Amino acid sequence: MESLDKFISSASSFVWGVPMLILLVGTGLYLTIRLKGMQFWALGHALKLIFEKEQSAKGDISHFQALMTALAATVGIGNIVGVATAITFGGPGAVFWMWVTGLVGMATKYSEAILAVKYREKGKHGYKGGPMYYLANGLKMHKLAFLFALFTVIASFGIGNMTQSNAVANAINSQFDIPAWITGVVLLIITSFVVIGGIKSIGKTTSFLIPFMIIIYLLTSLAIIVTNFDKVGNAFYLIFYHAFNPIAAGGGFAGAAVAAAIRYGIARGVFSNESGLGSAPIAAAAAKTDDPVKQALVSMTQTFIDTLVVCTMTAVIILMAPIWTTGGSAGDLTLKSFNFFLGDFGSIVIVIATILFGYSTILGWSYYGERAFEYIFGSKSIKLYRIVFVSFIVVGAMTELKLVWNFSDLANGLMAIPNLIALLLLSKVITEETNRYFKN
Repeated sequence: MESLDKFISSASSFVWGVPMLILLVGTGLYLTIRLKGMQFWALGHALKLIFEKEQSAKGDISHFQALMTALAATVGIGNIVGVATAITFGGPGAVFWMWVTGLVGMATKYSEAILAVKYREKGKHGYKGGPMYYLANGLKMHKLAFLFALFTVIASFGIGNMTQSNAVANAINSQFDIPAWITGVVLLIITSFVVIGGIKSIGKTTSFLIPFMIIIYLLTSLAIIVTNFDKVGNAFYLIFYHAFNPIAAGGGFAGAAVAAAIRYGIARGVFSNESGLGSAPIAAAAAKTDDPVKQALVSMTQTFIDTLVVCTMTAVIILMAPIWTTGGSAGDLTLKSFNFFLGDFGSIVIVIATILFGYSTILGWSYYGERAFEYIFGSKSIKLYRIVFVSFIVVGAMTELKLVWNFSDLANGLMAIPNLIALLLLSKVITEETNRYFKN
């Protein structure tokens, strides 16, 4: 088992190495240039479209519900622990490079969603789409489509299920001393009630849960920022200055070179917003719309909300507090920073956020995995997938997950490869659809 763990860890590190990070950011930059920076000048229009309803259009859920389902899967542990990890190992400058991944990632997310809607299919259980469909229908690359679906199924059980239930169980146990198995069983029950209804049920649940949890998190963060406004300027100075200048060791902080800031900023940014991985367009394909560009614009706001809003709030609060300089654990850094300003209430907010973020990620990824499983085994396999998926929630809550983390990290990285190939080869289609929409 130890040798297997070492092999998977090495494979994961290789897949998520510098070439992959360059490919992810490079694809986003390439699409940004081809689309003439539309994520900047079309953002206002995109935000308005979130609440537009195309009642007579083809699809299963509204723009808003599709966005909330995708946000459910992305606004998660990465926004709490991922930001802390980037700062711990890359220094404050890593946050700047997280912003870079977010800005170019908006073009990637937009492009994924255009293709997802354009090449989607009507199935027995509603509309289905995503990289496996635009690889198969747009490029006739059926083997790559199969591989993407396979990696997505694997990732859904790891990063989308067991690691999340484990984080929730640990948070509840540390705060309320409730055994992990009880948390696992409760999560299994409440997840089962939602996923059994498919995307419409998931969409309704996430459209209530996601705005609620993001607003609570942001209001708490804003309260800290407003009441400690004198520290905000220094936090932003640290971010911009150390994006291009190394930070020396001091206190318990080990110091970080600019290369480390770039590496960890990009890696954690991609981990948080998932732009380029190909997961979010699976939800976008279910949206009620007669124009792929409309849902693509809405999907683009997902990366903006996740990285440029939620992650920024977390980063500023961490850098306002002195805890990050003491060299403590990245896993506890966000909690301790909130606790520094709000006492026990800050810890409770982070624990609740971890619970809600973790649960919402399980819901979002259950749909991703279900659609990928359906692509491989057919529509009759969906019930089997749902039963197995919810069962693994209990396993994750009760198990040490180092191997699962590494394995799901590897699967996540492998998802990106066929998806990025498709985005680059279909970039002409993306620009043609975009030009048509904005011309009209």
